[in-house]
Amino acid sequence: MTDYEAATAFLGEWGSFQQQVFFLLCLSTVPNGFTGLSIVFLADTPPHWCVVPAHVNLTAAWRNNSIPLEEDNHSGDLLPSKCHRYKLVDIQSFSERGLLPGVDVNLSNVPKEGCLDGWEYDRSVYISTIVSEWDLVCDDRWKNPLTSSLFFFGVLTGSFISGQLSDRYGRKIVLFVTMAVQTVSTFIQVFSPSWPVFCAVFFVVGVGQISNYVAAFVLGTEILGPRVRIVYSTAGVSLFFGMGYMLLPLFAFFIRDWRMLLLGLTLPGFLYAPLWWYVPESPRWLLSQGRVAEAEAIVRNAAKRNKIEPPQVIFSPLQKELQSDRKKTHNICDLLRSRNIRWISITLWLVWNILTIAYFALSLNTANLYGNAYFNCFLSALVEMPAYTLSWLMFRWCSRRLTLFSTLFMGGLFLLLIQLIPANLISLAITLEMMGKFAVTTAFAIVYAYTAELYPTVLRNTAVGACSMASRIGSIIAPYFIYLRSYSISLPYILMGSLTVLSGLLSLLLPESYGMPLPDTITHMQPFPGCCRKTPYTLTQTTEEEKVAERKSPAVL
Repeated sequence: MTDYEAATAFLGEWGSFQQQVFFLLCLSTVPNGFTGLSIVFLADTPPHWCVVPAHVNLTAAWRNNSIPLEEDNHSGDLLPSKCHRYKLVDIQSFSERGLLPGVDVNLSNVPKEGCLDGWEYDRSVYISTIVSEWDLVCDDRWKNPLTSSLFFFGVLTGSFISGQLSDRYGRKIVLFVTMAVQTVSTFIQVFSPSWPVFCAVFFVVGVGQISNYVAAFVLGTEILGPRVRIVYSTAGVSLFFGMGYMLLPLFAFFIRDWRMLLLGLTLPGFLYAPLWWYVPESPRWLLSQGRVAEAEAIVRNAAKRNKIEPPQVIFSPLQKELQSDRKKTHNICDLLRSRNIRWISITLWLVWNILTIAYFALSLNTANLYGNAYFNCFLSALVEMPAYTLSWLMFRWCSRRLTLFSTLFMGGLFLLLIQLIPANLISLAITLEMMGKFAVTTAFAIVYAYTAELYPTVLRNTAVGACSMASRIGSIIAPYFIYLRSYSISLPYILMGSLTVLSGLLSLLLPESYGMPLPDTITHMQPFPGCCRKTPYTLTQTTEEEKVAERKSPAVL
């Protein structure tokens, strides 16, 4: 057992203090669920066609036939063109001469032109989206996936800076500052006058969104005991994130205007300010910074909350000295400094990257599935709930490495099978996609907790943030996987399935952390198989620091 866990074992696992920390930190992740995926409705593309100005003198027959029919890439049916109309000068001439479309004039011979007067949009589902407000269609349709990618660029930036800030200045302050950044910037986004401004503010939302999630994740991981930590890091934060995701289609169903929808999603964020007085800083982090008195004060307050009498000496003098020695400042470069930690980091970055592509591509694709967009989004969120529960069960009793491999491999296999389903079996194809989403979501919950277990306290927030940062390359390009549907419906599933299977195989290279204590220093980390011959730091072994402490200090840790 590590020094900190031994010293605080008297607190127990599930007292009032731990319950408060568990539920408040889980509650703080709810806004991440609807903020991170709100673009599904904010930027959905409603049916649209070219405007035919009312002042153009056309008969009813010609006005009804002014939009050419084109074959739909998905269904193969003939549908009105989204980006072209017949040349108005020509059809006005035919109309004035009394000619009938398809009878006197062969429409295939009539020249076409673009939507020179703009577009009309079907308002039966949405009052407005950013697509209909700023005409992000046809020649400008590339702006739609770019909107999501810019958000994920913000997530990448937040992952890069928040981990290091959190390891340097504390988990709690970064958590609340970035929650404020996310809430305020989302509120500002409501008043965006143009698409570039919307994207610029969306970038800032992304910075805050990932930063507060990672900070809350690591804070709970470090405060809670081993058993509760497993529940928190797999099912806890993930289930509350899923609750936020499930709320998104409910909000969107009742609020069909994108500005009002954003406003509705913003308001809950302002309710989290009072949590500052109820969520403590991580005592484990305070010890790593040499701030022993503050750490003891939090632990004694926790004992009071749990109605437990703390020992007179919580952290022995020698242990304080050891913790003070760990105060050395670490940064993201330490993730690549030694051979062992370098191979662990690179492998995790690749696994996170591919996993993120699959998760966000499947989440963003719900608007493109057949049927009701709100129901499909709710279904996509609903399948995550049992997935998070399964991740906790597997993480509690199974090998970390084999658990991650099995969920990734099965997720990729389900996605590869979709292309084999006949076009008329739409429900079966959607079922396979949801099963793939289920497996990928389970793996996503597991990889967060697995990563936190592999890295030491002095680098944990930086490491989780760096993995999240590396994975943002995947989230940035995930919208373009969906964009590939315009060329081939099967292509995104083939790419996602193949990459996900590959990431499952890569995960087998990682060291096992099941049954191992949470490492405090880099020397406590498990060795990368085939890379380092260092003896693992296990539950049954004693480090040199602990041997010295046992010889020189009679105090109970």
